[in-house]
Amino acid sequence: MFNPVNTKNPRAVEAVAVAIYKELFPLGDAEVVRQAFGWAAQCFEGRFEGYQAIDSVYHDFEHTLQGTLCLVRLLRGRHHANATPAISQRMFELALVAILFHDTGYLKVIGDNEGTGAKYTAIHVARSGTFAENFLTLQGWAKSDIEPVRHMIRCTGVNVNVAAIPFSSAEEKIAGFALATADLLGQMAAENYIERLPDLYAEFDEAARFDAGSSPRVFRFESAEDMMGKSQGFWQFYVVPKITNEFEGVCNYLNDPYPGGPNEYMDRIERNLGRLKQRLKSAE
Repeated sequence: MFNPVNTKNPRAVEAVAVAIYKELFPLGDAEVVRQAFGWAAQCFEGRFEGYQAIDSVYHDFEHTLQGTLCLVRLLRGRHHANATPAISQRMFELALVAILFHDTGYLKVIGDNEGTGAKYTAIHVARSGTFAENFLTLQGWAKSDIEPVRHMIRCTGVNVNVAAIPFSSAEEKIAGFALATADLLGQMAAENYIERLPDLYAEFDEAARFDAGSSPRVFRFESAEDMMGKSQGFWQFYVVPKITNEFEGVCNYLNDPYPGGPNEYMDRIERNLGRLKQRLKSAE
C-alpha cells in the first residue's frame, strides 16, 4: 500500500519523486528531479515571463501533481518487475518533465484576460507541447530531448491516435503510455475527486462557450449532475479499455506487490465511483 501524500504540497510530491529516482538510479543526479519541479512551480505560479498563474479551477497544479505522483510510482513498479524495454535514467527524467508540463496548455499569456485557461480545453494538449518546447529550448535543451517530451504529452489527448505519434523507440512509447495512464488514474483516484467534479464541469462549460467549431471538440453536458451521472460510463467504457488495451496495461505495474497484489489506484477509483453513485441516488 502506498503511503498517503499531500498532493496540494509540491514539495511532498517532489520528495517522493526524488526518493524513487534515487532508488532506481543511485548514480543519478537528483537535482534534475528538483529542477523539474522548480520549473513547473515557476510556470503554474505565474513566475515565468509573459504568462499568468494557472487559473483553471480543475486543471490546477494539484491535478498535475496527482498525475506526477502516480507516474513515478508506476515507473518504480515497472522497474522492479524487470519489464522490457527498461526505462533508462534519462527517459525517466524526460517523462517526469513531460507530465509536469502536460497541462501547461491551460496557462494564459499576460493580457489574455477573458475567461480562464479552461477555454483552451479543446487545444490544451497541442498548446502544452508547444509551451514545453519553448520553455525547454530556453533552458538549452537539445531537440533530441524535447521531441520525446512532446510525444509523451500528446499521449494525454482524449481522442489521440497513438499510432500516429512518431515515437523514436519502444522505450519512449512505453514512457508515454505510462504518463497518460498516470494522468487518468492520478486524478480519478484522488480523495477529493468527487468533490472536484463540479469544477471539471465548470471547465467543460466554459470551454463549450468559447468553442467555435474547434477540432477536437469539447465534451458538452447539460449540467454538473449530468456529467457526474456519466462518470461510471466514462470509467467503464473509455478509461479502462484505453489503459488496458491502447496503453498496453502498464497500469498493472501499480499492483503492489506485482503482479498479483492489489492496485490501490484502481481500487480507490472504484470506491470513488461507488460513493458518487450513492450521492446521486440520495439526491433523487
